[in-house]
Amino acid sequence: MAMSDFGERRAGGRSRLLAMNEMSTPIIAAAPLDPDQCYRAIEAKDARFDGRFFVCVSTTGIYCRPVCPARVPKRQHCSFVPSAAAAEAAGFRSCLRCRPETAPGTPAWAGTAATVSRALRLIEEGALDEGRLEDLAARLGLGERQLRRLFLAHVGAGPQAVAANRRLLTAKQLISDTRMPLADVAFAAGYQSLRRFNDAIRTAYGVAPTEIRRASETQAGSSIRIRLGYRPPFDFNSVLSYLSSRALPGVERIGAGRYARSFNLGGAKGFLTVQPAASGHALEARVTMLDASATALPIRAIAARLRRLFDLDAEPGAIAAAFARDPLIGPRLKRAPGLRVPGAFDGFELAVRAILGQQISVKGATTIAGRIVAKFGEAIAGDDGGVTHVFPSPARLARADLSGLGLTGGRIATLKSLAGAVASGALDFTPRESLEAKIAELTALPGIGAWTAHYICLRALGEPDAFPSSDLGLRKAAGKGEPVPAAALEALSERWRPWRGYAALALWTT
Repeated sequence: MAMSDFGERRAGGRSRLLAMNEMSTPIIAAAPLDPDQCYRAIEAKDARFDGRFFVCVSTTGIYCRPVCPARVPKRQHCSFVPSAAAAEAAGFRSCLRCRPETAPGTPAWAGTAATVSRALRLIEEGALDEGRLEDLAARLGLGERQLRRLFLAHVGAGPQAVAANRRLLTAKQLISDTRMPLADVAFAAGYQSLRRFNDAIRTAYGVAPTEIRRASETQAGSSIRIRLGYRPPFDFNSVLSYLSSRALPGVERIGAGRYARSFNLGGAKGFLTVQPAASGHALEARVTMLDASATALPIRAIAARLRRLFDLDAEPGAIAAAFARDPLIGPRLKRAPGLRVPGAFDGFELAVRAILGQQISVKGATTIAGRIVAKFGEAIAGDDGGVTHVFPSPARLARADLSGLGLTGGRIATLKSLAGAVASGALDFTPRESLEAKIAELTALPGIGAWTAHYICLRALGEPDAFPSSDLGLRKAAGKGEPVPAAALEALSERWRPWRGYAALALWTT
């Protein structure tokens, strides 16, 4: 089946989106924890429960993962919480042995209310490091009190506690796993001053950052290592295979079980590689800066983007259970355990690639993307081969003469309109109050229809419920070779909420 990106070739013109009311989708709360089951899991040190909950030990004031190598505490001293943030909010500090900062994302952080999920992604990217809570709430279309109430109900801690927890755990990982100067660690983790950084570490761990660094066995090196946990199963090779055929020439390189690319985040340029970690359910990223003297290292932003790229926050067990009895999707997921939706490291890059993929083949779109990178991207040196450029900035493409690259006049107009909107700040690739709001924002641009908008939301924003029901490939798969009407597929997809994106991927790829 010939497909331009996920599905078959689609026109780039404007189209009317069928109404979908996200507010009618019920909020999915995390199931209450059963203390006896949790205790049996920590007695067995069962890795399948890693990240699903944390154990707080009253006699030590420490919280641990279920797989902690320390001696199992007595039952009467244990309480259980669904997230690290909830443990921190209750006054417990993280264990230095099992290192909760490396655990997979907890189910309270995935598959809950769509608004809370979007807020968590923004917090992960640093929305509360400098910004105010009321600004975050406004971006999500909520009041500040309403956002706090949602977080307390579904995460077990308020937004600011979650943000503080992420800063703390990021700092702890950078102290232990890198040779970054501690001043750089502080700012990379999101602290606004060294004093706040030192106070937070001392309060949480009872020792100074230098003592944690001294106790670490990490060897010095020229690259920064980031460990990215996930919940198994995870088919890393299938994600690489998908990304490989759509890799941006000169910007991305995929081969031998490894993903590599260049980046430019806030003026900090470098390379990164990602491959499976030597142990545990995790990927390992190695980040090398082009300018060794750079101090504004975007470690948290890189980690958040890589988690979205490889869909590491998915809860495969919950997704599989939701589709288990579905006659169309259930059997497909059984044949593809660990299915993830390939995301994007950079939303603008993905949007450009989506527009290039309208009405032409994957290979044709990739060829044109390579021409754009070679002509307008910034050349860099230092990679071991294949990665030669940084993708051109929105401002550069908005001013660029794109004629002579194999693009139609309409496609050029769409690309320049997109680049101009991103360069001016009128459009960004961060989650908003609803999927419908972002679809409307994207389809307001000339040449971007509902199919392209859903595709961008699915991959660039990590929206799990995005679903391009007009796609011919989906319609054929749903009809077992005979295309069903788009309206019929839209109606059918209602039973797949809030994970319609996974249903789409199962139909497209299995």
